[in-house]
Amino acid sequence: MKSVIFGLICGSLLILGVTPFVSAASILDKYDHRDLVVLIETRSGNFVIDFFHDDAPNHVENFLSLTDSGFYDGTFLHRIIKDFMIQGGDPNTVKTFDAPASESGTLDYYSDAPASEWGTGGPDHQVAGEFSNIKHNRGIVSMARSQDPNSAGSQFFIVHKNSNFLDKEYTAFGVLVTEESLQTLDRIANLDVIGEKPENPEQTRIIKATVMQRDHVPDYFENLLVERIPGDFKMETIDPTLPQPYTSERHGIKFLIPPGWNVQESPKTHENSPDITALGPLTGGAFPDSLTVTIRDTKGMTFEQIQTEKLNLLQPRIDDGSLVIKFTGTNEVQGRDTYSLYAQGLFIKNSGDTFTPEETIDVVFAEVMIYSTPKYYIFSTSSDDIGGFDKQVQNLERAIHSFQILSETGFVWQDSVDLPTKDEGGGCLIATAAYGSEMAPQVQFLRELRDNTVLQTQVGANFMTEFNQFYYSFSPAVADYERENPMFKEAVKVTLTPLLTSLAILNYVDIDTEQEMLGYGIGVILLNIGMYFVAPAAVIIAIKNRRK
Repeated sequence: MKSVIFGLICGSLLILGVTPFVSAASILDKYDHRDLVVLIETRSGNFVIDFFHDDAPNHVENFLSLTDSGFYDGTFLHRIIKDFMIQGGDPNTVKTFDAPASESGTLDYYSDAPASEWGTGGPDHQVAGEFSNIKHNRGIVSMARSQDPNSAGSQFFIVHKNSNFLDKEYTAFGVLVTEESLQTLDRIANLDVIGEKPENPEQTRIIKATVMQRDHVPDYFENLLVERIPGDFKMETIDPTLPQPYTSERHGIKFLIPPGWNVQESPKTHENSPDITALGPLTGGAFPDSLTVTIRDTKGMTFEQIQTEKLNLLQPRIDDGSLVIKFTGTNEVQGRDTYSLYAQGLFIKNSGDTFTPEETIDVVFAEVMIYSTPKYYIFSTSSDDIGGFDKQVQNLERAIHSFQILSETGFVWQDSVDLPTKDEGGGCLIATAAYGSEMAPQVQFLRELRDNTVLQTQVGANFMTEFNQFYYSFSPAVADYERENPMFKEAVKVTLTPLLTSLAILNYVDIDTEQEMLGYGIGVILLNIGMYFVAPAAVIIAIKNRRK
């Protein structure tokens, strides 16, 4: 009798244990993958995602496989940018054990990994990019990646509002297919955030992600709203919440301006008065955010002669102390020479009546001259809100890097631009976050040293290629944390100071051969190893010996 009972128990366990396993593991084998969708259940609602098998077959299979394995269960949507997108799929957001009491009330409480590592995790494999002509409109599901186009893993994002600047740059592999999905998208996109992270990540926690048959979705959209780029895509209108292209037919140029800004092309009253003025809202300072474009004839002058003329015009104000030049430097953008100037000075604001005295205001200026012939173009911005000037500098840089002359042969407009924050023209993420702007002297020093010294030799170029792969594996997370934590930002500044000092050596030596570049490079590396590791270690050992 006991053996019969034992046999029944074993048989029951076998049935209960094996049947779900076989069922879960066989769904990808049992059905045609084109008949499958994914249901993602979160604490704020559900998503149902269908897929573009012909456009992104590898991404679809990757997502189905990860879902079927339970990879996404227990993760949460860790990045929320309203009117742009929501992002999830990072295994670093899983919580498997109770957090220590010290983390209570912090974002670290919601996952095993610290919040600073959200957005950095993934599986042990990567998927090569499969870019298509699908527009990144509302409800599109696309794969997140690093600067490397072939670095997709598990992290995905869902577009909240049309973001067509992502088209052909990220792999769109799915789309939301129910009304509830779109409602859930809106609900999560409107949650309270700290920076870009949800204030309460439990609200975006994925309870379960399941592969299921399309036929089992009762409210599947009859018509999927999927748009494609027709032919050679040339978009003239974009979502009003994104930077907007402004075209000046009078001056034959086009560039991006922030959304909602007003643009005027007033008659020119003086040689120095701007030809185009874009004004934003008044955000608390004495002046509204602005961006101006002044167009002048080169009159046969070279790029260097125009630089000299500019500095000569500013010299009287520099001499009387009312203007301080913070930085000047040259660069190349889209094949054109550019000259950047960053300054701070005093501006007298007239009250407009006889009863209120004039007010002296401290103003920061940023100006970039784009050299072309027969005209050159000066983009500038200024603000009395010194602490918030970074945003205006970003607007300026976006305009510069999207600038086009309409009459040029082969002109193809781009709706948005990726600002040079990585190895294409920028790259100093940590330093930029530490010093507050791409135009900070320290950041420009690093960029000029890289472009004018290191990259001028094959040895230097090879080193930068390998270094960039390592650097960009962690620098975005460090830069994000700098922006979130002022104390950490100051600590990074202190840490960078010896490095900048040591690199300055390369400005005082002549490097004419590959061997010299290799020699000086190794010397600088060894010097930094000494400063950052050997010297501290020696101090620690000396302190220990004294205590003995």
